[in-house]
Amino acid sequence: MPELPEVEVVRAGLAPAVTGARVEGVEVLDARSVRRHAGGPADFEAALTGRTLGVPARRGKFLWVPLGPTRDAPGPDAPDARALLAHLGMSGQMLVREPGAPADRHTRIRLLLDQPGHGPVEVRFADQRLFGGLAVRPTVEGVPDQAAHIALDPIDPAFDASAVARRLRMRRQGVKAALLDQTLVSGIGNIYADEALWRSRLHYATPGERLTQARALALLADVRDVLDLALAEGGTSFDAQYVNVNGQAGYFAHSLNAYGRGGLPCPRCGAAMVREAWANRGSTRCPRCQRRPRGIAV
Repeated sequence: MPELPEVEVVRAGLAPAVTGARVEGVEVLDARSVRRHAGGPADFEAALTGRTLGVPARRGKFLWVPLGPTRDAPGPDAPDARALLAHLGMSGQMLVREPGAPADRHTRIRLLLDQPGHGPVEVRFADQRLFGGLAVRPTVEGVPDQAAHIALDPIDPAFDASAVARRLRMRRQGVKAALLDQTLVSGIGNIYADEALWRSRLHYATPGERLTQARALALLADVRDVLDLALAEGGTSFDAQYVNVNGQAGYFAHSLNAYGRGGLPCPRCGAAMVREAWANRGSTRCPRCQRRPRGIAV
C-alpha cells in the first residue's frame, strides 16, 4: 500500500499538469475503478467534463483535486464544494502523458485536459489489482467527506506534535499500532513505522503510556525525518507498481534500515535483524537495539 511519501510524490507531480486545467473529456474504461462514485461511470464523466481543476491536495494517503466551475458557469471561478478523490489502493497510478502517447498497461480511466499555456494533457489512472479508484465527492471545509476523519500527517504545516505526543501517551496499545492509526496521525504505514521505531530504538509493542513526553516527541521527530528522506528519494518502490506521474520508481528502498531486512545485520549494532509476525503482517526490528518491553507479551 502506498504511504505518505509515495502519495505526496504523485501529488507534486500532478500539480503542474492539472492546476487550472479544464477537463475536456473523460473515459471510464473499467467501471470497477469508479465504484466509489455513487452515480456510476456516466455520472462520473458528467461530473468532471467541463470543470476547472484546482491545486491537488493530500491528507495522509488521501489525494484529491478540488473542482472549479464548468466553462459555461456564470460568475467568478470559485471552487466547487466537490473534489476528484483518488484512492491508489495497492497498485493505483496517476500518470501524466501527452495525448497520443503509447498506451499504459491496466489503464482504467482517462482524463483529457486542456492546460492553459501548454495545451492538451492526458491523465491516466492505471490500476493492476483494482483496489483503488476515482470518485467525485463532496467536500467539508475543502476536504472530501471520505477523508474528513483522517488526522493531519507529520509533514503538514499545521501538525501539532506536542498534542499528538500527549494523545499517544494516553494509549495502552503498542506504539506501532498507534502510529498506524490514521485518526491519531496519518500517512504512516508498515514501512515507515518500522523505520521510525528503529531510529527511536523502540520495540513495536511498547505501550504508548510508557513513553515520556520527550520520548514521544522524539519518536514523532524520527517519523518526520524518515518521511522527509523518503520524499527526497521519490518514495519506496519494490516493484513497478509504485511510481510517480512519469512512471519512474522511487529509490528509498535502498536506504531502509529496518523494513525488509530480516536476517541482515543491524546497520547500527550489527546484530541480526528479526522479522516477527505482527497484526496479520510483519514487523522488523533489531533484537539488541529494540528490546521487548518488560511485562509485555508479543
